[in-house]
Amino acid sequence: MAATIITTEDLREFKKELLDDIKKLLDVKSTSTSKQWLKSSEVRKLLGISSGTLQNYRINGSLSYTKIGGTLFYSNDDIEKLLSQNKINTVR
Repeated sequence: MAATIITTEDLREFKKELLDDIKKLLDVKSTSTSKQWLKSSEVRKLLGISSGTLQNYRINGSLSYTKIGGTLFYSNDDIEKLLSQNKINTVR
């Protein structure tokens, strides 16, 4: 079995290729999971809130929704807007 010498340049190239592959995987995952419309259960899971809290957001107008039949749908853009509007910046 022959010995192979690995240089620091080889390691840098491997690191670059590995990071590129990870970025590609993350890009594919983020585009496939970001749907335009989410159901109530998906919103509750995403935000980590109860159904009562989600109902309060609907009642007080914090989060708009669309009702089709008996199913409520929420725009992903509206959810992101709600999060941005309630963002708290701390200064250290």
